[in-house]
Amino acid sequence: MDARTGKVYHSRNADTRLHPASLTKMMTLYIAFQAVERNEISLDSYVKISANAAAEPASKLWLRKGQKIKLRYLIRAAAIKSANDAATAIGEAISGSEAAFGKRMTRTARALGMDSTTFKNAHGLTQSGHLSTARDMSILGRHMIYDYPQYYNLFSRRSASARVATVRNTNRRLLNSYKGADGIKTGYTRAAGSNLVASAERGGERIIATMFGGSSSAARNARVVKLLDMGFARAPSTAKLQKPALPHYEADYLNSSTGRRVTAIKRSLRPVTRPVQKPGGQIELIMAQVSETKTQPNDILRALKAATSNQIEPQVSANETPAIVKKGSPRARPSKLSFVSTLIINDQKAKEIGKSLYRAWSINVGKFNTRYQAERVLVRTALAEERTLNGADRTVKARATGYDAIFRGLTRDSADLACRRLNAQEIPCYTISPS
Repeated sequence: MDARTGKVYHSRNADTRLHPASLTKMMTLYIAFQAVERNEISLDSYVKISANAAAEPASKLWLRKGQKIKLRYLIRAAAIKSANDAATAIGEAISGSEAAFGKRMTRTARALGMDSTTFKNAHGLTQSGHLSTARDMSILGRHMIYDYPQYYNLFSRRSASARVATVRNTNRRLLNSYKGADGIKTGYTRAAGSNLVASAERGGERIIATMFGGSSSAARNARVVKLLDMGFARAPSTAKLQKPALPHYEADYLNSSTGRRVTAIKRSLRPVTRPVQKPGGQIELIMAQVSETKTQPNDILRALKAATSNQIEPQVSANETPAIVKKGSPRARPSKLSFVSTLIINDQKAKEIGKSLYRAWSINVGKFNTRYQAERVLVRTALAEERTLNGADRTVKARATGYDAIFRGLTRDSADLACRRLNAQEIPCYTISPS
């Protein structure tokens, strides 16, 4: 593939779904870069290693349960050494659990155009349904190069410090032997064979070559070298750079019990002021106009309010064609107004959805001896978890036993996600329901 344009010069069985092995970590790292750039998490955030992460088989950094390590070192270990424990820890830190992170990986794959890929874990060890293709991995490699160039150099490092150890690149043989090679990722399991997504740049030309199912790392590298040579031979010396489009971004606001994603409404539709007729004049044009907004026409909160109350509110759709009335006197206002409700919803379901979206949940991040200590922790936590706690109110509640540090004004799902992320960093946190 010509990385500059995305044009494929050669393919064979490129759409066959196979085990990607540690090529999976390319997506784990892509989402980690995305999360850092979107302020979901910081490179200097400490991640507490879970029992699940610590138990991952080699290749690994041999992290211990309960150990705390900065995210930047986990990224280095996953990218360079292909450490499975580091990859799992990254996923858990960002999404709260490995399963939730796997769903985010698959969502991101779809947004990138990887239509034949499904992820189940962050490391790539063989698991039922965890499959990808050579074409999809080439697409991911291209996005890695152009979407996050500030991090791409990581894949060309022969070694790096992961704090607890110096890690060596699993792809160093190709990096050392092929002119212009600067990445990207190797992979191997018995079920997958030897896999590789490689990229090299020469004189402004950049080629991506992907291979699945090599019989050995040497045979795999030899084949990839031929593919790279073929690409450089066929690629034009000059080509207009056509960077891939950035994918739609959605952070992890997932309901831990249902796995359903909840997105916050940015702005509600508001009714337009009724036109006023001037004395002695005529209204020639009457138009119900709704200002442009990113909120979907079916305002969830507005609908829930109407469904759970005895009042019926008229609904205005942003997609309705403005009504145009011919020139002449307006019709007389009818003596009775009738509204047609098209919302049918189970009462119990409405209550459940309402509780999930209603911003009346809180989280407690600790009890302290002084008000000052509680306020200080609230500020630090708000800065560290800006994405999940955005818009929440910081409150210190005095009790006989001390001062509670509380964030109020959250939905159930954002409160749950915030606590899972804080607990992963060994910060105490528990949710408080509206009741």
